[in-house]
Amino acid sequence: MKKFVSMAAAFIAVAGMAGCASMADSPVKTVDGVLVGAGGMTLYTFDRDAAGSGKSVCNGPCATNWPPLMASPAPGGDYSIVTRDDGKTQLAYKGKPLYYWVKDTKPGDRTGDGVNQVWRTARP
Repeated sequence: MKKFVSMAAAFIAVAGMAGCASMADSPVKTVDGVLVGAGGMTLYTFDRDAAGSGKSVCNGPCATNWPPLMASPAPGGDYSIVTRDDGKTQLAYKGKPLYYWVKDTKPGDRTGDGVNQVWRTARP
């Protein structure tokens, strides 16, 4: 039993160091002052998501228009994971869940900024 606990502790330590080693493997990059996800698409935050709540309030039709950035594990630093109502995990930046906007059609589009005065481009 003691050997098993020691091996588990070593595994956790190595896994933790790997998570902090580099943001190079992060699903999020900064381009022109905003956070972008896959394919260079702009990421957004939702004012109604309470930072640090560990939860997204954009579900159902909201999530159809604002697809969540699904991710696991978090790359560390200012990034964390929130659990959605459906049990899936979503990447958050400084406690705010990250989303794409369906009307952005190409990298660099930022058409979701200011929608309904509650959607913001995610910025570092």
